[in-house]
Amino acid sequence: MGSYYYLAAQLPTLVYGQPAPMTSARFRDLAKSLMNPGDGALVDLISLDPEQSGVEGGAGEAKPSYSENIPRSGCEFIDKWREWERALRLNVARFRAQRTKRDSAAPVDPPAQPLEAALAAVKAAAAVETPLEAEIILDKARWDAIGELQGLDAFDRNIVYAYLLKLLILERRSLFKTEEGFKEYKSLYAAILEGAQSGVPVGERT
Repeated sequence: MGSYYYLAAQLPTLVYGQPAPMTSARFRDLAKSLMNPGDGALVDLISLDPEQSGVEGGAGEAKPSYSENIPRSGCEFIDKWREWERALRLNVARFRAQRTKRDSAAPVDPPAQPLEAALAAVKAAAAVETPLEAEIILDKARWDAIGELQGLDAFDRNIVYAYLLKLLILERRSLFKTEEGFKEYKSLYAAILEGAQSGVPVGERT
């Protein structure tokens, strides 16, 4: 495990809620080209999903990938991130099951001692009105957790993995904004059609 001072020093600062300065795919390729082979191989494990491959349940039923314990990666940061995200998702599933009164909606019980930040984020997300608002709350909790899990060494491999995770979050946020914009467009389009049919220009109603 080496120091990545040069790589880390050149990275643009990431700000939650702001556009990503590059795509996650571009950074993934850049990181792998500059890291030693062992550290670079772990870049492919970086994902917002605690385990990229799904787990097949009984009778052909597909279970969420986080329904079983996550295999070790050989990197403490990646393992802790996966555990945190798994705790978050399991608590989300439990809250949804309680809300819908469907026990089958929760694949397995959350850890007996969930990470407090993950549980607090789920409770906050459960209190808002729209799924989009809930996702924004959960992503902010993810962002903060990544910073805490990264550690104090600003130039070890964890800074690279954490940066990639944050880029993935910013990409998700950009999709949310696109969805919001599309909803606003549909709302405006519907108003224009209604105005055309009634003969009242949009913006001139009382």
